[in-house]
Amino acid sequence: MVTISPFKALRPEAQHAKNVASRPYDVLNSKEAKIEAQGNPYSFLHITKSEIDLPEDTDIHSRKVYDTAKENLDAFISRNVLFRESKPCYYIYQLIWNGVSQTGLVCGSSVDDYESDLVKKHEHTRPEKENDRINHIKTTGAQTGNVFLAYKNVDEIDALINKWKKDKNPVYDLVADDKVQHTIWIVNDNKVIESITELFRVHVPATYIADGHHRAASAARVRTALGKAAPAGADIFLTTLFPSNQLRIMDYNRLVKDLNGLSSEALLNKIEEKFTVQKAKEAVAPLSLHEFGMYLKKQWYTLTAREGTYQDDPIGILDVTILQENILDPLLGVKDPRTDNRIDFVGGIRGLAELEKRVDSDEMAIAFSLYPVSIQQLFDIADSGNVMPPKSTWFEPKLRDGLLTHLIND
Repeated sequence: MVTISPFKALRPEAQHAKNVASRPYDVLNSKEAKIEAQGNPYSFLHITKSEIDLPEDTDIHSRKVYDTAKENLDAFISRNVLFRESKPCYYIYQLIWNGVSQTGLVCGSSVDDYESDLVKKHEHTRPEKENDRINHIKTTGAQTGNVFLAYKNVDEIDALINKWKKDKNPVYDLVADDKVQHTIWIVNDNKVIESITELFRVHVPATYIADGHHRAASAARVRTALGKAAPAGADIFLTTLFPSNQLRIMDYNRLVKDLNGLSSEALLNKIEEKFTVQKAKEAVAPLSLHEFGMYLKKQWYTLTAREGTYQDDPIGILDVTILQENILDPLLGVKDPRTDNRIDFVGGIRGLAELEKRVDSDEMAIAFSLYPVSIQQLFDIADSGNVMPPKSTWFEPKLRDGLLTHLIND
């Protein structure tokens, strides 16, 4: 069973919350972050993407970037933009987007649980991304990025959280510029804190990383690197736990720059060996597993995988695997989607029009739309000890950085 802990969040004064709250550091490049933070001295991007305050030619992984992040964090605290909670608390975080609500519990999850696989993973991590967050945490002493965890929902936990939301006033309630409403309640009653901790200990056998594999891995490696000098705060990492009945995974679509020397006609003929192919009158958003949309030469097609063309195991049955093994690799020559610069990935939030735009502009030659992975598929793969192909899941809406930060030094 999992171990979670309340913590003393570093958080903004209420009047600064909307300006502080920023999109996660890893969904913006440096140029985008600089534009987004322009004119806003309170943006948390000054801490998570501190290169925006340095010359444009600065190496984003240089010591100067991490030192600037530390300086900016200290300045936010000294100017009373941010303050530290006086006692360890849990926090309830509600997101409302397009009329759909989901609510999670912000807490410290155990690094021991992560290392013993009670926090289950479904993706490989890349060393350079881990090292970036390791240096950021070690320099700032702060876990600024929230790890998005899922768990199989428990009625008693749902009831307790819903009651607190109903009975108490939120400390933050803001609508970000992307129209997502972010509402946060503080759980500061000792008996309720103990009840939450015990409910997770008794009823939740494991949690699953939905988004934030690099952030979780980095927190664990920081504790290891610090060794005996590691403060007690390094034993946990910043997480928000969402029950599975409130989560929705969006599609994660593919674009390829060229047809690997094939003509459009030759490619279609080869695809028909493994898929049924039908022309479509409009953009194709697949309606079921093993159905795909394909956009080629200003024409949409619906592809349906033929029986016997894929494996019936947790990885083989995934549509991202079927597409990779039957089209991307053998026909288009994309052997490793992690490293091949001929392929790109577009989260479903960008819409199918984004696929059309990039193909019609001749930036890309072909696009594929996919049916989203289900939360049960994610659980099955993580439970089996396997990992998904890269860029399999896209979660939306995303938590904002800066509203709740964990300082590892108590």
